[in-house]
Formats: sequence, structure tokens, C-alpha cells
Amino acid sequence: MTADGHDKTRKSTVSKSDAVYRALKRAILDQALAAGTKLPEDSIGERLGVSRTIVRQALARLNGEGLIELRPHKGACVAQPSLEDGRNIFAVRRSLEALVVDSLIGKLSPQQIRQLEAHVEAEDMARANDTATSIQLAGEFHVLLAKLTENDILSRYVTELVSRSSLILSLYGRPHSPDCAVSEHRELITALARGDRDKAGALMHHHIDAITTRALLKSQTEKDFPDLLAAYAREEGL
Repeated sequence: MTADGHDKTRKSTVSKSDAVYRALKRAILDQALAAGTKLPEDSIGERLGVSRTIVRQALARLNGEGLIELRPHKGACVAQPSLEDGRNIFAVRRSLEALVVDSLIGKLSPQQIRQLEAHVEAEDMARANDTATSIQLAGEFHVLLAKLTENDILSRYVTELVSRSSLILSLYGRPHSPDCAVSEHRELITALARGDRDKAGALMHHHIDAITTRALLKSQTEKDFPDLLAAYAREEGL
């Protein structure tokens, strides 16, 4: 095979792995895959039409974000964080996101501000028709803020904590209006752009506290594993 052929094969593998990762992550955060659900590589691969190697790559990413647990000789399963885990996660996230604000205050370029505003516009468009996507975008807003700091370590930890927070909220959180996230995100962008450190810090602190207070237990419904992945696979073009 030529070098060009190898490159195309590698890009195809990465693309499929990304799609499997996104499909599984969405299924987990939507609670289609309940906490503790086993994630057999062969079943997932067969259902999504990909190799076990590609599934394994996706599971490794999910494990890195704390959404699944990889157990020696037992395979993977959806993580089962406790409420105490949730409190610890949000405590750390509150501190790291304060650092994000401190790193960005007064330093955002006009292009970066437009990027953030475009993201919030996407949140606004999704909230009317697709609550799940709206909530996903709300979490990704915080990931985007962290990436704009250009601090790779900070970005990596915030990304992981946002994923873990999303899992906690999917398990224990009571419903909320996406309107809150959109308005609060817009206020935060304005404060960051103006260089108003106190206002931006207070907004972020209030925002994370509001998310934390939604941690209330709710029941889960078990679903058939092979069938529940179908919709997520279609969304990712698998």
C-alpha cells in the first residue's frame, strides 16, 4: 500500500473511532446506557459495524474522561459515580473554572469573542428543538473556554471534569431550563471581554453552584443494549 493509502486508512480509522466515541458518549449521558451497563467490544462493534480495535480506541477515550470503567479481565462498563463523587468533582471544577476565568480576563481577541458568541448562538438554536444537544453544547462551552487559555493541562482537566459533571447530572440531576445556560454564558462572555474580573468570577462561581445544586437522585429505566445504540449510530453516520 502506498503512503497515501496508509494515510487514508488511518484517517478513516480515526474518523470511525471518533464517531463511535461520540455515539457512546451521547448514549451514556442520555442514560440510554445506564450506570453499570457492560460494554462488550464485540457487541458494540457488531452493532455499529466497526472493528473491535476501533471500539477499544473509543472506550479508552471514554475511560480517560471518567465516563466508563475499564476493569482488568472483566471488560468495560458505564461508570457509577456516587453523590459524594459528584460533590468532589464539582468542588474541583469550581476551582479550575475560576482559574480559566482568571487566565482569560481581558485577553480574549475579537476573533475568540466571536467564536464564543457563535457557540452560544448554537446553544440558543438547539434549546427550542433539541434539549439533549443544548445541554451538550452548554458543557462544551466550558471546554471551549478552557481551550482558549492555551494551557493544555488546564484544558485537559476541565474537559474531563465537564464530562464527569455531565454524567453526574444525567444520573442525579433534576431537569433544568437551557435558557439559564444561554443567558449566563452570554453574561460571562461580556464580562470577560470587558476585563471585569470580579463580575466574571462571580458569574462563573454562581453558574457552577447552580449546576451543583441540581444533584438530586432520580430513577433509571433499563433498556435493551443492542437496540438502544441504533439511534446514536445513525446520528454519527455509522
